[in-house]
Amino acid sequence: MARARPASRPSRPRSSWRRRFVLLLKVLAGIAILALGALVIAIYIARAQLPSFESLKSSPNGQMIRVHAADGSVIVSMGPSFGEWLSYGQIPAVMRDATVAVEDRRFRSHLGVDPVGIARSVKVRFDRGRWTQGGSTITQQLARNVFLNNQKKFGRKFREWILAFALERKFSKDQILELYLNKVYYGGGAYGIDAASRKFFGHGADRLSLAEAAVIAGLVKAPSNYSPTADAEAAMGRAGVVLKTMAETGVISASEAADADVQGLKLAPEPKQNSVRYFTDWALPQLDTLIDETEAPLEVWTTLDLSMQRDADAAIRANAPPGAQGALVSLDRDGAVKAMVGGKDYVSSIYNRATQAVRQPGSAFKLFVYLAALEAGHKPEDSIVDEPVTIDGWSPRNDSRRNSGAVSLRTAFAYSLNTVAAKLGQEVGFTTVADMARRFGITTTVNTHPSMVLGTSEVRVIDMTRAFASVASKGVAVTPYGITRVTANGQTIYTHEVDRSHVLVAPYVAAEMTDLLQTAVNTGTGRAAQIGRPVAGKTGTTSSSKDGWFLGFSSGITTGVWMGRDDAKPISGLHGGTAPARAWAAFMKPATANRPIEQFETQVTLPEWQLEPDEESYFGQPDNGQMMVDENGNPIEPGGVPDMPSDAPAGEPIPRPDADPSDQTPQVPQVPQQQLNQDWIDRVTGRDAPRRDPAAPQPRAPQRDWSRESSRDRFQDDRPTQ
Repeated sequence: MARARPASRPSRPRSSWRRRFVLLLKVLAGIAILALGALVIAIYIARAQLPSFESLKSSPNGQMIRVHAADGSVIVSMGPSFGEWLSYGQIPAVMRDATVAVEDRRFRSHLGVDPVGIARSVKVRFDRGRWTQGGSTITQQLARNVFLNNQKKFGRKFREWILAFALERKFSKDQILELYLNKVYYGGGAYGIDAASRKFFGHGADRLSLAEAAVIAGLVKAPSNYSPTADAEAAMGRAGVVLKTMAETGVISASEAADADVQGLKLAPEPKQNSVRYFTDWALPQLDTLIDETEAPLEVWTTLDLSMQRDADAAIRANAPPGAQGALVSLDRDGAVKAMVGGKDYVSSIYNRATQAVRQPGSAFKLFVYLAALEAGHKPEDSIVDEPVTIDGWSPRNDSRRNSGAVSLRTAFAYSLNTVAAKLGQEVGFTTVADMARRFGITTTVNTHPSMVLGTSEVRVIDMTRAFASVASKGVAVTPYGITRVTANGQTIYTHEVDRSHVLVAPYVAAEMTDLLQTAVNTGTGRAAQIGRPVAGKTGTTSSSKDGWFLGFSSGITTGVWMGRDDAKPISGLHGGTAPARAWAAFMKPATANRPIEQFETQVTLPEWQLEPDEESYFGQPDNGQMMVDENGNPIEPGGVPDMPSDAPAGEPIPRPDADPSDQTPQVPQVPQQQLNQDWIDRVTGRDAPRRDPAAPQPRAPQRDWSRESSRDRFQDDRPTQ
């Protein structure tokens, strides 16, 4: 009997599943082959587009700017800092080994991307819930630093892989490591190991020790966190990790790692941010309008004289009253800024009071009032009446609280008579005075109220200094500048040219103004600014002593000084003729020491008689203005000729300067009381000036009983702005 055949199992479902699986594998294989082909094509396309090795060596990672002083020395480096390029053979082996050990220990074996490193970073991502390790190789970091950015996106990462493979195909491992070590960022603005070594250790990278190499190699992971200048302890701790890793990879022994004295390393001191930065902060933004180059490293050559800058800094610090700030600008005859101080300490305040602050100039603004008057036809010898005046309800007063009658313009300017300035402003027109100020370079708003003649409009120190420099330049406009030339890759791309074509006033007007300015220094409110050679200048003091100014010129140098508080609170005893004038003299004496003495076109002429000066000229006691000068207007040490106080009572002895205070022997006066007129001044100064007719009426200085008045009584805080 035949056996029945067992029923066969259905095989269609299994065959269908297998066919689908095989098909899927084929599709995936096809996709993989296509992807691999596309990857290879992309790699070779990228390889073809890569710059040459020499091009990559010369391309910077940003624009570097080095600023030179007038003597050529580098005073500031801005932007990225690059040291010397070191070839692979010049780089110390400890630096190469430290970098490979801590950044990419399989550098010599992978093809640009390390699968093991990627897998490790993915594992850490799942373990910690966030990305803490990127798994990037040295080649990937080079590709990112040179060609890409630090955005954490897959698209950027994929391009990074393509470039890394391409770099490995085009360059050798030694070339890639050379590029990396010379271009990677190590913090503090330093790109490359040589710049980092010079910044942190003060010497080139070709002399790096094992400990120093460990510090620098450890910076790449987080330059801002491990920078030795920011956190020395963190930098040393990171260097210890690098040494341990080097020992683990076998590039150094455990004993070598232990002997590396990381804690004993001496870091190079950080350069101090001194007052030079006030100048560079003002000058460098001008590059945007002077040149178009934005990539190549720049060498900027400036006008700054480092010796004069140090003297300016010292003069402001030594003379500015406690709690007050100070500013100074000094210009050469062509407008070159030789020194600029914007405050007592750049570190504590980067605010540049020389170029940014706007303050009331007080009587220094009278420069424009008298320029307008001289241009209108007035002469220094012209007579004008010092008398009470009211203009549109405004009644200015002199600091002396009195009026002196008919005086010359020279006398009125020397002693800063407010009523005369008001009358001159009204005569020529306040709009004319404002136009004169703008003509001479005042860039701030100038009001046209009558009180503007006393300096109520706010101005900048550099603008006022520019105006005085233009007077010194015989009426030709002087424009301050700080950059003389700029070079890029050894080629000069900008050279400053001085423009002497813009005439502001006729030369005779500038000469007459210089005449008045000389008088103010020699016999008026600016006597503290005398430096033993011809000087022309003017003081300025605002109400309640909130601002003190002195501006003047000598031997081709014009300097402006301002002092005051940033909050504009009054400063007891601050006047233009005190601290600012003393600071001006302290700076100008060494500044002009090596320059020939230059006489002005107009020799100094003393006022027709000595008035009691305004409050700006007091230094503890009333000063009657009897200053002896030589034929050049320079001061003469007292001796031989007794002072003749105008308020000395008749019949009382006249004290000799060298008299012994303990000598109580009565003396019989041998000299009768004399008037302080031009004849007396000519006699005591020995000047061969024409004598006035003795029969003509002689003006007398008003008498005042100073014994009954204190200085506080004579000068109140509510006086009008000076």
